[in-house]
Amino acid sequence: MTTTTLAVLVPLLPFLGAVAGLLLGRRSPGMVQPLAVLPTVTAAVLAAVVAARQGGDEPVTAATELTPTGSVPIDLALHLDGMAVLVAVLVGVVASCVQIYSTGYLRDDPRYSSYAALVSLFTAAMFLVVYSGDLMVLLVGWEIMGICSYFLVGHYWDTEVARAASLKAFLVTKLGDVPFLIGIFALASEAGTFRISGIVTAAGSGDGLAHPTLIALLLLAGVAGKSAQFPLHTWLPDAMAGPTPVSALIHAATMVAAGVYVVARLLPVFAASAAALVVLAVMAAVTMVGSALAALAQDDIKRVLAYSTVGQLGYMTGALAAGSRDAAVFHLLSHGAFKALLFLAAGVVIHAAGTNSLAAMARMGGLRNRVPDAYWTMTAALLALAAIPPFAGFFSKEAVLGAAEAAITGHGATGQGIPAAAAWTVLVAGLAAALLTAAYAARLWLLAFHGRGEPVPDHGRQPVVMNAVLWLLFVPTLAFGLSVWTLPDWLGDHSLTPTLATAVLGTGLALVGMTATYAAWKQTAGLAARVPAGAVTAHPDAEPALTEVEAEATHEAVYGSPSDEGTPASGAAPDGTSTDPGRILLGPALYRNAARGFHVDALYAALFVRPVRAAARLVRFLDREVVDTYVRGAGTAPRLLGAAVRRAQTGNVQSYLSALLGGALVLAVAVVVATTSVTGG
Repeated sequence: MTTTTLAVLVPLLPFLGAVAGLLLGRRSPGMVQPLAVLPTVTAAVLAAVVAARQGGDEPVTAATELTPTGSVPIDLALHLDGMAVLVAVLVGVVASCVQIYSTGYLRDDPRYSSYAALVSLFTAAMFLVVYSGDLMVLLVGWEIMGICSYFLVGHYWDTEVARAASLKAFLVTKLGDVPFLIGIFALASEAGTFRISGIVTAAGSGDGLAHPTLIALLLLAGVAGKSAQFPLHTWLPDAMAGPTPVSALIHAATMVAAGVYVVARLLPVFAASAAALVVLAVMAAVTMVGSALAALAQDDIKRVLAYSTVGQLGYMTGALAAGSRDAAVFHLLSHGAFKALLFLAAGVVIHAAGTNSLAAMARMGGLRNRVPDAYWTMTAALLALAAIPPFAGFFSKEAVLGAAEAAITGHGATGQGIPAAAAWTVLVAGLAAALLTAAYAARLWLLAFHGRGEPVPDHGRQPVVMNAVLWLLFVPTLAFGLSVWTLPDWLGDHSLTPTLATAVLGTGLALVGMTATYAAWKQTAGLAARVPAGAVTAHPDAEPALTEVEAEATHEAVYGSPSDEGTPASGAAPDGTSTDPGRILLGPALYRNAARGFHVDALYAALFVRPVRAAARLVRFLDREVVDTYVRGAGTAPRLLGAAVRRAQTGNVQSYLSALLGGALVLAVAVVVATTSVTGG
């Protein structure tokens, strides 16, 4: 079987599994799990075979015209280069882990069949994005992921928080997709093709593109929405209302990675415009620092990880702004492994603790003994997130910082032609984010696993498949960084090894952040144990998914908002003393604003939501009180006239004759009067 045929089967298998799962899920419940797991695992194996055959050599391409358009043709094109095949392996591995994990996590969920089918369809759409060589075909996978995220985030549609989160995710990403589509059309119009290879060639040619800045900015709007970059990042933390395996899939290997992947594929288009690179760098810098500050003030363990994803995606877009596609893809791959591990381990922790509140976990003793597998694997993943050597996150994050340094000094292929302002912005923000990332990673670890207080309630043992998946993802979290010496052969022959300056600075700042957080925690740990933790809402014998949905739905009602003074979850004891190390590190004012995401949602509500609602109310008023009034008036006059005429129709002949004679008499008198008036005049 040829490499091309195998590559076609990779997205086709999970797609067929999704269709079969939707058709047979209710009729044959016993077939649901095999239809969910086997096609996805097989696709992952085939993706690995395709990667091995491609081997980082010359791209493998194949294309056939999909439909004649009369102008720019649309091709069903396949493009397999080193970057595409490696990202496809990541997608297959993470999706397989999510499907296997879900068999235990949602084992008794009545909607598991539709859930599993949507996860398979989500996976197939991302495979299509990764392997596609045509932007219009890529857009199909892009939009399928959008609708799948709507349904999966809203899986617990009977809760208000899930319904609101799914709608918000859909609308915010669609807000970016509209200019993204316009940018694709403009790009194809100037390049004369939707084929990515043709567009890249046109962008790098002597004539180049006529409007590279405009096109790049239009595309960036879609990337900001899909990859949750400032200012369209607000949907991702709220999307934590979906099941934990969905969060792992979205954050690690599918939807949010798609935007970064598209920019990496089209990087010559962005490199053709210095202004676009500066905008990309500023967007990445604000995203990195702002999301790290917000993560340091969140009480929900999954929201901490969500803001973490936003920040790590900022590192990837920062690497692209510095001109290094290789560093961006390297961080995408390593982040996918340890972020999937973090979310799936968080699902185990939530089930064991019966809550998603870090404030409550800080007041529980012995949680790490309840979940030893999650404790050790999550510890490794948090160290990778904090970029501590020798974990994978250290090597990939240092590759990003090294790319920014190379762009500043102009050394190496990645540093040529990059605006100094963009490179400096990425480097400074990346170092600041390294400090903050280590701080919130240490805070999460200390609050979740080293609480003091009553022993954590026993919510039963987690299914074996869940713990097995954690150890499977532990391997790349620990060892993937060793690929730093071989990845250049696959990506672009640019060195990814850490440089001394950035490695020392990045690691030093990370250690400072962890040390400061530990010192702040030591001041608060004893006090936190004396503050009531509130109620634990989950049933002890409930399945993990039910534990999570109850925790999500009742989090604020039970534990309070992290931005409210005086509540246990806010980090303040009843006497006003801080119990959250994040409050000590940020200060009360910054902590409150960071906990609310710096009020970006409130700003959007004031600028967009309220004016739109006011306009809708005005339109409704005009429709009901003005337009409908004219319509009702136009119908009332004939109705009244008809009623009057109807009253005259009595059926009495004498009445008709009397009326006839009376009318004739009136007419005669009128004629006489008129004639007399004329004669007299």
